Amino acid sequence: MPTFTERNEVPEQEKWNLADIYSDLNQWEEDYRKIEAMTDSLKKYDGNINDGQSLYQYLKLSEELSFLFGKLYAYAMLKVDENTRETDPQAYLERAKQLSVKISAATSFFMPFLLGLEEATLKGYIEAEKGLKYFGEDLLESFRYKAHVLSKEQEAVLSQLGEALSVPGHTFGMINNADIKFGEVTGENGEKIELTRGMYSKLIEDEDREKRKEAYKAYYKPYLQLKNTIASTLSAAIKNNVTTARLRQYPSALEKGLFGDKVPKEVYENLIRTTKENIGPMHQYTKIRKEKLGLEELHQYDLSVPLVSGVKQVISYEEAFETMRKALEPLGKEYIQILDTFKEGRYLDVRETPGKRSGAYNLGVYGVHPYILLNHQDDLDSLFTLVHECGHGVHSWLSSKHQPQITARYSIFVAEVASTVNEVLLINYLLKTEKDPDIRKHLLNHFIDQFKGTFFTQVMFAEFEKTTHELAEKGVPLNVDVFSQTYEKLFREYNGNEIVFDDEVKYGWSRIPHFYRPFYVYKYATGFASAIHLATKILEGDNKTLTAYLEFLKSGSSDYPLELLKKTGVDLSTPEPIENALERFTELVDELAQQ
Repeated sequence: MPTFTERNEVPEQEKWNLADIYSDLNQWEEDYRKIEAMTDSLKKYDGNINDGQSLYQYLKLSEELSFLFGKLYAYAMLKVDENTRETDPQAYLERAKQLSVKISAATSFFMPFLLGLEEATLKGYIEAEKGLKYFGEDLLESFRYKAHVLSKEQEAVLSQLGEALSVPGHTFGMINNADIKFGEVTGENGEKIELTRGMYSKLIEDEDREKRKEAYKAYYKPYLQLKNTIASTLSAAIKNNVTTARLRQYPSALEKGLFGDKVPKEVYENLIRTTKENIGPMHQYTKIRKEKLGLEELHQYDLSVPLVSGVKQVISYEEAFETMRKALEPLGKEYIQILDTFKEGRYLDVRETPGKRSGAYNLGVYGVHPYILLNHQDDLDSLFTLVHECGHGVHSWLSSKHQPQITARYSIFVAEVASTVNEVLLINYLLKTEKDPDIRKHLLNHFIDQFKGTFFTQVMFAEFEKTTHELAEKGVPLNVDVFSQTYEKLFREYNGNEIVFDDEVKYGWSRIPHFYRPFYVYKYATGFASAIHLATKILEGDNKTLTAYLEFLKSGSSDYPLELLKKTGVDLSTPEPIENALERFTELVDELAQQ
């Protein structure tokens, strides 16, 4: 695997080309000045929108500003992520953030103004001004919130409380990212060293069981020490959410959380119920894991170690890209051509270099193209990451090409569908073409663990959120004991009785940042299940599903997420897509059992 000590050593073809956004910083500065002027112009509309024409002019200017700001911000962010140690890009990003605050302040009058209009008045404006037809659906969509908007005075008070209401999440972030010091583990030469998160993710997969146990105990140590403090922040976050839902007259905190995507609570409940009705194979997998590892007792620190030792495939970036092309052939020629454009046009930033942002992401820049950040390590995980991020990238590319700016961005609810369909096609291709029994077993294990993490674990988290919010709504005080009892009970229900429960297990809730962004994690599970359902149909040669799926990728946010999925044949208000996905999980577990 090539290693690079500096970014300039990386071949040009493996670095993204930011000149597609701005060829030089003068252009960035020019747009910055334009946006400042446009922001001042937008501000002048406060109190001066009184007919269809002025409303249209405001919205048109606002969209033009949004287009320029999208490019401006993306360029600065991507420059920072190339090398987080350089201070110049950080200064540009900071300026972009400050500009964002100015834009928000200048346009903050608009939503209260809009919701203050009578619906008949707004429809009259749209009728009178032809240009408003483009914005019409978006404007009327805002009226869905009207029942949940308070009086101007109350909104002003809530807005001032906004910062205070976000304190629990912010406090947890500071504890979790800045203050927590993990316990010590034994280093290579027997010396004691402080554990880091990066080390933990590697050590928890180590074949040496003592190393796993030591890392596990060290990792949980600060969470156990801070359990009362963290319980207090989580309790406050949940109570804030429940109180806000009440003030805004939502039937429950859950329904407030689902409102934006227009998802009925029955979809959320159906996900949990159908998963628990089909939980048997998950318990069976835990049992198989215990047998394959030859353990008398299975502990939580045994749940991530690969079941096949010594399988270390070296997969170069070139080979990974070629494998992806072959695996995704069922999606058709146009899809593969788009991927080739990504590579040839340098939309991807491939290599890890000192200071580069870790992890991977896709960022769609409207009017330009997607940018994909990778840190390719020439291994199986990197192959899956490439395929995953390119799924997001093609979704961004097609939606931007086929949708106007107003509906080009797809919602988080459907985002994981495109990436997971790709992963399912990849695992299917690898299992079909791989002859080595150990590698096949390793692939099965890899995909089952991904299924467990993206689906079962997220459904368990979703149920934890639902239960704790309902307790708060009933006035039950939330504390360490309530959180721990709830979490331990759910962990048992989802993972089965083969696991010996160390004290740490029940404190799992204390380390989950997503709990401060309520009713979000279920989207991973619905997206994953939808993708399994679609990929299975595509692999069966169902052309109707393939055509509908490619249309879905072009749809952006032109409809509500559930409606977009329904057009592909996935109806999440029924158990069918969840059951189909769990059937596939059963097949994978059965195949692993026979290896």
